[in-house]
Amino acid sequence: MENSNSSIEGNNLRVRKLELSDKSKGFLELLRQLTVCDSVSDKEFEDRFKEISMYGDDHVICVIEDEISGKIIASGSVFIEKKFIRKCGKVGHIEDVVVDAGSRGMQLGKKIVGFLADHARSMGCYKVILDCSDENKMFYEKCGFKKKEIQMHRTDDPLKTIVGLGLTDDTVAVDTVTCLNMDGFVY
Repeated sequence: MENSNSSIEGNNLRVRKLELSDKSKGFLELLRQLTVCDSVSDKEFEDRFKEISMYGDDHVICVIEDEISGKIIASGSVFIEKKFIRKCGKVGHIEDVVVDAGSRGMQLGKKIVGFLADHARSMGCYKVILDCSDENKMFYEKCGFKKKEIQMHRTDDPLKTIVGLGLTDDTVAVDTVTCLNMDGFVY
């Protein structure tokens, strides 16, 4: 999907794909409003940017830039999972949606999610899924998503996992998973 480069409702806000120069526009600081984001050197940022860019349209990070301040005020990503099921179908996974605390209430989160879902649709995905906290469930419902099943994760030592030493009781968590097929029906 091409950069939309479109302003939002006459504002000086532009939805577009992440650019290498966005590190200096507060991109990492924005991510810190979402989760842990350690300091990243310019070289590390450039290397990761190039790595992600090699996936082309299969991994897209979009941002909203306030063209007046030059700051990144919203972001999200989608990656495309290619499957053997459903006639070698594809699933879009939305991740890391965040809007700057000072810019919330302007529908920017909906713009980000819409951009990412449209990208997944343009890539032929039969559904788009995401994980969210209970506190964000209503937001994603307003974006057309429905609660479906649960999400589980492991946060154990990768070496222990590789050699099969198993899990402890505190390594499994449950959260909500939402998904929407590309026709707008819950799947």
